[in-house]
Amino acid sequence: MFHLNKAGTNAKTEILAGMTTFLTMVYIVIVNPIILADAGVPFDQVFLATIIATVIGTLWMALFANYPIAIAPGMGLNAYFTSVVIASDGQLDYLTAFSAVFIAGLLFIILSMTPFREKLIESIPENLKHGITAGIGLFIAFLGLRLSGLVAPHEATLVRLGDLTSPPVLLTLFGLLVTIILMTLNVYGSIFIGMIATGIVAFATKQLHFEGAPWKLPHLPEGLLVWNPVQAAGDVVSHGLYGVVFAFLIVTLFDTTGTMIGVAKQAGLMKGKSLPRARHALLADSVAATVGSMFGTSPTSAYIESSSGVAVGGRTGLTTLTVAVLFIGAAFFSPVVSALSGVSAITAPALIIVGSLMIGAVKQIDWDSFDEAFPAFLVILTMPLTSSIATGIALGFITYPLLKVVKGRGKQVPLLLYIFAVLFTYQLLFLPH
Repeated sequence: MFHLNKAGTNAKTEILAGMTTFLTMVYIVIVNPIILADAGVPFDQVFLATIIATVIGTLWMALFANYPIAIAPGMGLNAYFTSVVIASDGQLDYLTAFSAVFIAGLLFIILSMTPFREKLIESIPENLKHGITAGIGLFIAFLGLRLSGLVAPHEATLVRLGDLTSPPVLLTLFGLLVTIILMTLNVYGSIFIGMIATGIVAFATKQLHFEGAPWKLPHLPEGLLVWNPVQAAGDVVSHGLYGVVFAFLIVTLFDTTGTMIGVAKQAGLMKGKSLPRARHALLADSVAATVGSMFGTSPTSAYIESSSGVAVGGRTGLTTLTVAVLFIGAAFFSPVVSALSGVSAITAPALIIVGSLMIGAVKQIDWDSFDEAFPAFLVILTMPLTSSIATGIALGFITYPLLKVVKGRGKQVPLLLYIFAVLFTYQLLFLPH
């Protein structure tokens, strides 16, 4: 089913890759409910809805697209969802906001079933694709630095070196040192072994601890929240949530598209300008986003943490099948998952190292052509600084056709890029992002 031999991999590697991806992204089942709780959504509701959306999207990716790219509710999109509810000053409850997510998901499915998204991938210039890959690399490396405390916020300079004597930072440095030594020696499964070693030290130093029973039966306190498209559309119209639907749609579209391109290029899965089985892959997040909204979570996206599994050797859907199975298990072991998610040092070294691998895409950018290089540079620069893959892509999409027109090469730019340059300009100027 997964064509392991054709992909140059084996079951052992794929399962190890899936376990690595799971460990780097499982934090979402704890963080997502915490963020959506500010919008009034019950913790247990979001916890299980997060797992349901993740399992559905990731299984779809595994079984229909055969890619090692996991799907889960997107960070940033959950914060935007909460901000929409809070900013309404009581005029909008979370049930109505989920109607907007539901409609955006349905529109997303329609787009994914047409050639539109495949053509979008093919229309993105090669230098922008390389910039997206490198930008995602910096994004996740910076994420690992921030989560671990190696980089700390600073009022004057925005960031500074963290406290190198603090236990979390020391634990991160230990994990990073072990992993880079193993990587240098070409040890099989270096990243995963580094995570295990860090987890053992975390437990020994009491930074990782488990309290009470390790398992808990999952449940949905409020059951199914949204299911009727007509009623959901009525909520959108009556509350004037057109801008919210558009924001969810365009951010999810480019978060997922950008991540898929970045991870696929890292794994060597791109065939020229196209992504084989792109329609099945792109349907994974749109179906997951729709189903997730029905149970109570914000829009889903392809996860950049999938690159950690790819770095271990994941190349097929067996990797993501492993991720989905582990998330099903997580539904019954929320106390254990919560404990692991609370120790960023376990996963931070993996994010930093994978970032270093992905940044290598910069060497393929045509730096001698300013009109090609600057948009790619802007993507690379702004992804980590704005903490948004979609914003980085937006700025690249706006500047690329602009510079081509100035240089008299406007006809070389695909029509889709002009359309999205206009849409992104509108979004950045008039919609929250």
